[in-house]
Amino acid sequence: MTTPTTELSQLQFYPMTPADLEQVMAIEQQAYQIPWTQRIFSDCLKTDYACCLMRQAEDLLAYGVMSVAVGEAHILNICVQPRYQGQQLGYHLMLHLIKLAKKHGAKTMFLEVRPSNRAACALYEKLGFNEVGLRKNYYPAEPTHYSTKNQREDARILALELAL
Repeated sequence: MTTPTTELSQLQFYPMTPADLEQVMAIEQQAYQIPWTQRIFSDCLKTDYACCLMRQAEDLLAYGVMSVAVGEAHILNICVQPRYQGQQLGYHLMLHLIKLAKKHGAKTMFLEVRPSNRAACALYEKLGFNEVGLRKNYYPAEPTHYSTKNQREDARILALELAL
């Protein structure tokens, strides 16, 4: 199967609505071993978090969820549909979220990332994020063939100073 390509000039961003959650959940379940639930997304929408979609024509390519309060933005979830990964879409989605954070008066952007997610770590470093801490045993992880116990994975805490 070939990877579909995207034309960056045709990317469009939209606010996420409850009507989008079925499509979002399909991607979330494809992309993550331990996906968010639909209720988490619904709660984010109800709380007026910045929830956005990246589309090309009618195709949902990626989405992001961000909270902004008291001069800080926090990326809670960013996901590119697996068949579109590797085409710089995560980079463009993050640029959009950075722009939104600035528009809402954020001076610093934070996020957590699994150290094992090397592609995401490289993306955030390319964008200028710096590690500011580590949350031990933050993420749930699937049991391995070495252990049937529930495993946990640390989270790198990254920050980016936003120039207004």
